[in-house]
Amino acid sequence: MGIKKSDLLYEDEYSWTTYEDDDPKVTGVPDSTELNRSEGYEILHFINRLMDKNDWKKIATANKIEKMIRNDVPKNIHSHSKISKWIIDNWNK
Repeated sequence: MGIKKSDLLYEDEYSWTTYEDDDPKVTGVPDSTELNRSEGYEILHFINRLMDKNDWKKIATANKIEKMIRNDVPKNIHSHSKISKWIIDNWNK
């Protein structure tokens, strides 16, 4: 089960323009790839991947991840793996 575009809190604030060649599921190694925080498809994929990896199921959890990316993760952290690590390390703060 993954979250959908309509489950995102900031759905209308993202750009939804990723083409197949720029799809994070298709190109690059997701852990080392830079996350485009303004691209909805990339955020959606990132959240679903992090939730699957940690066996998280609730939409409220996905919303917390989205809020953390938007408001809390330092702007100097860019890669999927570093953002994931930051979220896990700061989950209870």
